[in-house]
This record gives sequence, structure tokens and C-alpha cells, in this order.
Amino acid sequence: MSPFVPGIEIRIEGSPGGSLSGLRFAAKDLFDIAGHPTGGGNPDWARQNPVPTRHAWAVQTLLDAGATLIGKTITDEVSLGILGENAFEGTPLNPAAPGHVPGGSSSGSASAVAQGLCETALGTDTGGSVRVPASFCGLYGIRPTHGRLDLTGMLPQAPSSDTTGWFARDAATFARVSEVLLQEKVAEALPNNLLIATDAFGFAEPETTAALQPMLDKLKKIVPEWREEVLAPPGLVAWGRAQRTLQPVEAWETFREWVERDNPRFAFSVARGLVMAAATPEVERGWAALMRQEVRGRLRHLLPPGTVLAMPTTPFPAPKAGLPLSALNPIRDQILCLCALGGLAGHPQISLPGATAQGRPVGLSLIAARGADTLLLRTALAMESL
Repeated sequence: MSPFVPGIEIRIEGSPGGSLSGLRFAAKDLFDIAGHPTGGGNPDWARQNPVPTRHAWAVQTLLDAGATLIGKTITDEVSLGILGENAFEGTPLNPAAPGHVPGGSSSGSASAVAQGLCETALGTDTGGSVRVPASFCGLYGIRPTHGRLDLTGMLPQAPSSDTTGWFARDAATFARVSEVLLQEKVAEALPNNLLIATDAFGFAEPETTAALQPMLDKLKKIVPEWREEVLAPPGLVAWGRAQRTLQPVEAWETFREWVERDNPRFAFSVARGLVMAAATPEVERGWAALMRQEVRGRLRHLLPPGTVLAMPTTPFPAPKAGLPLSALNPIRDQILCLCALGGLAGHPQISLPGATAQGRPVGLSLIAARGADTLLLRTALAMESL
């Protein structure tokens, strides 16, 4: 299926002579495009909210750098999803694993890049919405340091975790686009220390861990000083539970006025998530907030300047599309256990392609200190050169 929002055709030429001239990009349907409705993957959002008069910051930045916008891409409803299936607009093709989900909620953006329809695409990442589709579709994907990018014109979900992200098929393009959006050149030096998260590799399915081993071996050639480390002493499940508490509660606060005013249509799983978030006890919210504080302290301790941490991006490759609702909850929960640290700690994280498990892509994630986004880009370039 097409990755683009049905019924909407957009093409906006980039400024001539920019550093990204000749590149095409797409934007997830959470980013404002002047004169076009922002649909958010929901049939009622665009109808019940005004048409934007300005481009989102990320869109304008890429246009100013010379890239040409070719369309808006499908997203899970108001970004409340991790698998990439939209009950109203459909499931974009995962060309690397036909018949399987592309990952969400930036599903259409990942699909467009993976299909070769554009060189890069904008997504958003709150609980894994760039990292997961990057892993499932065999792409480079980044979740930058939280708070680093201007999110003006990007439909929010959970502001304490939300950030813009993007995809590319190769490291050179990934670095070019990243330099523009991060407004910083790729770091000159490589990392001087590597941590391998043993609990994260143990949590992943054995086939995934085995598939990522050759990539780890390459990484050890680039960063010869390495050691194994436990990422989450309280347990990755505890980290996942904290993010599964904080993120939906914030999402409910974001969309509460709209829901109560306009009673919009939702797929059952999305409506159920918002209802459950609204009923979350205060004691549970308090526990999750304390756990987030602990996670941030743990990541500060593990990741001083010059250190990167490696872990699987997802615990398994892309599941089949169209699974029944009863099968989806455990899949989502397992994914979030590995992705939770992004929203909880806000550190930069990239997913690198290069491995397959059960014939489908799986990504290797690298995480660095807050603000050290370009150190990860340097590592990605070095990995591809091997």
C-alpha cells in the first residue's frame, strides 16, 4: 500500500543551491504544511482543527536547505501506535518484509524511504515511533536529544517525550540531513568507549541477538575499548511500565479537550488506551515519575562524553500485519521495554540497519550523552565504511 495520505497530493520545491538540493523528502501527517490540513491519521482531527498557514519548523528547515517535499505520509492515529497499522488509512508497505508491519507511528515515512520514493522523511518519536520502523524496515533512523529541535508546527502527543526524527537508506544521506536539522557538523572524533547492554540483548529474541552479533563485532573494531554493562538494574520491564504510564497520561491531557468537545472517531485500541490513561491512579503516576528520575540518573552515569551504548532497537523483527487485537498487546509491551529509555531519559539514539533475523531486518541502536547526537552520526558513517 502507498505510504502517502490518501487524497492529498503535495509537491513543494526546495530553495535552489542548498546543501540538500536534489533530495526528496516526505513529512509525517503530524507536521504542518501551509495550506493543507494536518490530519494526524484520524478522520476527525483535520475537520475539527484549522488548516495551518505556516510550515512546521522541520519542514521549512529542509525546504530552505534545498530538499523538495513530495507528500504527507500515513501515521498511526495521532501517533498513538507502535506497529504502523491505521484502521482508517491502511497499513503502508514494508518492502523489506512484505506482509509484515512497517512499524509506527512514523509508518508512512519509513515506508516511503524504504521504497525509494524519497531519500529522507520526517517522523516523530515519543515511545519509539522512529526507532521501531527504522528497525523493521532496515533504515537509518534517529531520535535526537529531547528538547534540541524546534517542534513548532508538529502535532504533540506527550511533550515530555516528543521529538522530531528522520530516516535514510544510507549513512551519507543520513548525515547530510542530520547536519541540517541538528545545525551541527558531524563530530570529528569517534567514541572512545563502548558499552554493550547485556540485559537488553538478553531480553531480545535469541535470533535477533545472534543476528546483531556481526554488527557488534564491527563496532568493537571502531571502538576498541568496550565492556558489558547492565542497562536497567530495576529491570527493563520496570522502565517499560514507567513509560507506558507517563506517555498515555500525557497523551490524554493533550487530546482531552478535543475528545470531550468533539467526540471524534477512534479505532478501538486507540480509544481504549485514552480511556485507560484517564483512569490512571495518582499513585501510579507518582511511581512512574520517580522511575523516570532514576532512569535519567542511570543514563548520566553510564554515558559520559565519548561513550556510546549498544543495544537491540527492537526485540524481534516486524510482526505480521493484521494480527488480532488480543495478540498485539504483548508485542507492543515487549517493544516498549527496549524503547522506553528514549522517552524517559531523552538521550540521542540512532538505529543502524545491517542485520536480518528470520529473513527480516532488525536494527542495532547506539545511544550517547545528551547533546552528543553527532557522535552517533560519526559512528554510523564509520560502521558503513566497514
